[in-house]
Amino acid sequence: MTTRTAIVTGGASGIGEAISRRLAEEGNQVAIFDLDSEAAQKIAASIEEQGAKTMALQVDVTDRAGIEGAVEAVRRDLGRPTILVNSAGLALDGPFLETTQESWKASIAVNLTGTFDCCQVVIPDMISEGWGRIVNISSSSFHSGAPGLAGYVAAKSGVVGLTKVLAKEFGKFGITVNTVPPGFINTPMFRRTVDSGFVDLDAQIAATPVGRIGEPEDIAVTCSFLVSEEAGYITGQVFGVNGGRNM
Repeated sequence: MTTRTAIVTGGASGIGEAISRRLAEEGNQVAIFDLDSEAAQKIAASIEEQGAKTMALQVDVTDRAGIEGAVEAVRRDLGRPTILVNSAGLALDGPFLETTQESWKASIAVNLTGTFDCCQVVIPDMISEGWGRIVNISSSSFHSGAPGLAGYVAAKSGVVGLTKVLAKEFGKFGITVNTVPPGFINTPMFRRTVDSGFVDLDAQIAATPVGRIGEPEDIAVTCSFLVSEEAGYITGQVFGVNGGRNM
């Protein structure tokens, strides 16, 4: 097994946490980027108890300089990152005509521009190593839209397009870029939408062929494969993990 250095944004909670843990279990060194420094430190300490090498960094993906500084710290302490999973996300809901400029810009900044910036900062390391794996967590909402989530759906749809562009530009350097649009996954963000009444949990389960909502580990296992050596001939693809809701 080759030990590689991975960066997981939003890596201290929900899908990101599950991915951080899974990549560490498989022998990778993992840098957890998260806005919540305390949570990131806690997850990193938990992973290290299992014998993996990790580090936690407080990173706001809307801060390009902060991303650059954090990646430099990863290079210094863990080596060049050759795995990047962009899992940081933000969902601000509300009717379209009531969506403010601030809300719209925040959705684009976190979900799309943050992914762009992280990729642009890390890809040169992958080119230098002649190997790289990027997985961008998008959203199944890009298939059919979602009322009340204009900024989020627009940004996540942009992530799908960005993924395809990067796959074509950087395949010649041994870098693959894919996207996973999760369905309804049991995360803190999802539970907040249920608690607020924005999502009817029973209705969503009934609309899912496998008869349940997903767990973060369902996404983590998919990412684990996509960043592996064996997945080197897979790039520019959209891997829906949604229990059959979108086919």
